[in-house]
Amino acid sequence: MNVLFILHEPPYGSERAWNALRLATALQQEVPQTRIRIFLLSDGVYGALPEHHRPEGSYNIGQMLANLIAGGAEVLACVTCIDQRGLWASKLIEGVNLGSMVELAHWTAEADKVIVF
Repeated sequence: MNVLFILHEPPYGSERAWNALRLATALQQEVPQTRIRIFLLSDGVYGALPEHHRPEGSYNIGQMLANLIAGGAEVLACVTCIDQRGLWASKLIEGVNLGSMVELAHWTAEADKVIVF
């Protein structure tokens, strides 16, 4: 099965990104043959930054993404969204690549399920 997650929400401030990555992690662990792709869109691109100031004891979105990537997930961050937020000079988590609507269109067409958070 091929599952595409599209994350619009910033990494902190709501639990949407956290819940999306929790589900992706559960799929990766419980149904290991699942191909997981994650496209960070809008404020979701902030999740691709390796350093976050987060509340003490809070989950770590960057670490969750890194773990998913280490397990074989593919992660793209919208290049236009990165540009619109002035993040060009920012280093992204290792394994997160820049993508466009063209890649998102292909990933969507290839997905068995698309889940938007």
